[in-house]
Amino acid sequence: MPTDNCQIRCAFDSDRKQWGELWQAYISFYESSLAAEVTDLLWQRIHDPAHEIQCRVAAASDGTVLGLVHFFPHAHSWHANPVCYLNDLFVRVQIRGGGIGAELIEAVKSEAKQQGWAEVYWHTQHNNTVARGLYDKVTGGTDGFINYSIDVTVDDTTQTVQTEHEIRFPANCPHGYHNPGPEKATAIMMISYLS
Repeated sequence: MPTDNCQIRCAFDSDRKQWGELWQAYISFYESSLAAEVTDLLWQRIHDPAHEIQCRVAAASDGTVLGLVHFFPHAHSWHANPVCYLNDLFVRVQIRGGGIGAELIEAVKSEAKQQGWAEVYWHTQHNNTVARGLYDKVTGGTDGFINYSIDVTVDDTTQTVQTEHEIRFPANCPHGYHNPGPEKATAIMMISYLS
């Protein structure tokens, strides 16, 4: 698979099939699944100039899509300017370590500078060691924060709040998390809601 003269660019309509293959590989990497309608909606949002979600792909000289990144700006209570959340980053497994991931991150950073966004941030699983090696090089290391989330689609009187480190997530979580399995310790905080 040629990686020479790789170009980072917006996703074209003609990239739909290859983008979809990479997107499904990304979802599978996190041992999750999404309804086809959600994937179709994401593709529509990427191509809607009025929507905040943006996509860049790394394309080889022969047109092969090698990687993708999704990101979007949002307001932040600590900054006058928006910040940028890098939501998804995926590079074909067989070419990892060749600099494509770093180039995709750099493209997001460049867009953030051009738009005047205050920062770019993202998170990953604690055991995603290959990606974390790259992220540590790009950022200088983690900022020390732990991520929590609550699935508000669950109709239950008890919710589970999960941390980024050794966590349990629903199999259909839209942010690409997955259940780490019984071999991992799980940190869970239960919140009871009173009616």
